[in-house]
Amino acid sequence: MRPPLFTRTDPALGEFTLRPVDPSADAALLHRWVTDPKAVFWLMQDCDLAAVGKEFARIAADPFHDAFLGLHNGTPAFLMERYDPAHRELVGVHAAEPGDVGMHFLAAPADNPVHGFTLAVLTTVMEMLFADPDTRRVVVEPDARNTAVHALNKAVGFEVLRTVSLPSKDACLSTCTRDQFLATRGDNR
Repeated sequence: MRPPLFTRTDPALGEFTLRPVDPSADAALLHRWVTDPKAVFWLMQDCDLAAVGKEFARIAADPFHDAFLGLHNGTPAFLMERYDPAHRELVGVHAAEPGDVGMHFLAAPADNPVHGFTLAVLTTVMEMLFADPDTRRVVVEPDARNTAVHALNKAVGFEVLRTVSLPSKDACLSTCTRDQFLATRGDNR
């Protein structure tokens, strides 16, 4: 198992860690997550195990895209992808600035959802991204129909810039600066 790259302790929910995805070892787990009906906006509903493994191997080999497995108190519980919006996803749609980092996240399907869990996941993801001093702004492009993630994004400081048409969806192009994120945490450095 790969060692964690980032750890955060949530006062109410415990320890959250992130480590790089191991495409071969994690493929079966990720396949269950991305093909679950609750992951419809992840756009992998029809993928078989081989296709999921191939996609995460492609990401692992891409110098502008990374995938991380998130654990909650030691148990796999979420997925995060980080990408360079100047080279992936938003090329020609978003004028990327130095310090922009693109992000996707997915909380694993849960039989017994825990109140506040997905917000704690997103907070962990944002803290990891902003732990890099070169990160000035996080950029996301969630499906315009995904109202649940829009509310979560707003809670951590994202501002919707505009709706954009991407090949697979109409998306709410949104950004969050370090200061916007810190303001939601009550930290006005």
